[in-house]
Amino acid sequence: MHSTPHHPRHRWDGSRTNARPHRSLRLAPEPGTPLLRAGQTGRCRDCGNLIEWYHRPDHRPVPLHPKELPADFVPETNRWSVSAGIAYPAGDGTAWCRVPHAALCPAHPSEPVTEQLAALRRTMATYTRRLIDTGRFTPQRPAPARHHPNRPARPVVQILGIRYLAAHQVEDIHCLARSTSTRARCTQPLADPTCTPGTWRLLPVTVSTSRQLALPGQADMLVYDLMGLPYTEQVRWRSQRCRHHTATRAEMATSDWEPFDPLVHHEHIRTDLPDPAPRSSRATSRCHYT
Repeated sequence: MHSTPHHPRHRWDGSRTNARPHRSLRLAPEPGTPLLRAGQTGRCRDCGNLIEWYHRPDHRPVPLHPKELPADFVPETNRWSVSAGIAYPAGDGTAWCRVPHAALCPAHPSEPVTEQLAALRRTMATYTRRLIDTGRFTPQRPAPARHHPNRPARPVVQILGIRYLAAHQVEDIHCLARSTSTRARCTQPLADPTCTPGTWRLLPVTVSTSRQLALPGQADMLVYDLMGLPYTEQVRWRSQRCRHHTATRAEMATSDWEPFDPLVHHEHIRTDLPDPAPRSSRATSRCHYT
C-alpha cells in the first residue's frame, strides 16, 4: 500500500502521461525565516500551563489563554480578540473571546471575578501541581541576590536611541538562536565578558515617540545605556544574538525586549545607581566586529 497513488505511463489512447508524484510537505532543518509571532505557543514560567504569545497594536507581547471562552463568563475588562495575528484588548462582538493568562494564572494572588473563571483556574492549579509532582516543571524563582544584589529585576536598556524593558536581568538575557549542535535554544548570554559592557546611567524619563520627549517634573531614571558601543554591537543586542549567531535568522523564542513606556511601566523605574559588579580579568579586553 502506497501513500502516493499509482499513475500509468500511458493513457488509453497510447499518449504518454506527465504525472508527477506527490511529495509530502517537510520543514527545512535550518529555516531562513524568522520565528512566526502570531500565536506562538509556550508555557508560563510561573505555573507551567500552556499560553499563546501575541503582539498588541503597540508591538508589546501579551500571553493569552490558548482556548476561547464564552464572552458571558468573562468580564469586559478581560475580553480580548485576535485579528490577523494581532491581539486587541476588547471583544469583537461575538459570543466568544480570549482571556489574558494573567487573569487565570494560579501563581498570581488575584482571584478571578466570575465562578467560571475561578473553576478554570482551579483546573489549571491542579495541572500545575501534577507537573511539579512528576518533575516535569519547576517554578522559576528570582535570581539569587548574591550575584547582583542591587540590580533591577527588569532593567530599562537603551539600544540605538530606543529604550526597552528587559524581561530579565542584563546578565540573564540569552540568545534567541538555535544551537546547531543540540538543535535547542542557544544558552549563551548576550553580556559577553570578553566585550565592552554597557553603562548604568541616570537619564531623564522620556516618552518613546519619533522624538524623545522628557517628562517635566520627573526625576532621572536608571538606564543600562548601550549607546557607547559600536553600531554592530548594538544591533547584536537588539536582535538578541550571541557572537556566534549574529548571522542566524532562525529564532527559538520571542524577544525579551518590550518597548518601554514610563506611563505603563512606572513600577520598573528606579532612581538610584546599582552597586558596581566585580570585574573579571577577561572583561577588560575589547571585542571587535567587522
